[in-house]
Amino acid sequence: MPRKGEVKDALDRLRSGEYAHVLRELLKRHRDLRQEANRIAESLIDDASVEAVAEEVTDLVSSIGCEELGGCAGRQSWGYVEPGEAAWDLLEESIEGIRADMERRFEAGMKPAAEKICQGIVVGLHDVDRTKSRGALEWAPDFPAEAAAWSLSILLQRYPQGQRRAAGNRILRGVEEHVKDWLEMMERVVSEATARKRRKRR
Repeated sequence: MPRKGEVKDALDRLRSGEYAHVLRELLKRHRDLRQEANRIAESLIDDASVEAVAEEVTDLVSSIGCEELGGCAGRQSWGYVEPGEAAWDLLEESIEGIRADMERRFEAGMKPAAEKICQGIVVGLHDVDRTKSRGALEWAPDFPAEAAAWSLSILLQRYPQGQRRAAGNRILRGVEEHVKDWLEMMERVVSEATARKRRKRR
């Protein structure tokens, strides 16, 4: 209970969606705040940590166990699903959100942040590959390497062709100490992205 004379703060009781609505209304009524709001938004979007992304990727991919796989493999209402196919789909879904965040930041003009997220994805997947986790990864052992290559390819395709080599080199410089055994594969992805418009997935 608030004490006498104390003003109730309704903002403390709002959900995140309601906060967004309040912000939209505030900016609509006070257009002079838009520039400051944009600066805050840019700082949030540009705040990306390679280590944090790598850790999140590792946790997400490693968390897909046999129980989840069992629910997606085998006989389904639409037919039979091979365990390897089900495992690959589950693992792919686990990092979709992080890839989408990478692309969102690129579209927002935050290219350095997008590159950091890409580096984090690559390092996180390499960590998973190195630990030989059980669960879904036992049925899709090639997933970490292929998903890392595909993530790099997705980002590079968003750059104009003439900028892809430099962007790829920046990303590789940031991960080379962590993924030495993948460097040749990753360099091949950069070369392919530079040489043609679209790298086709397997």
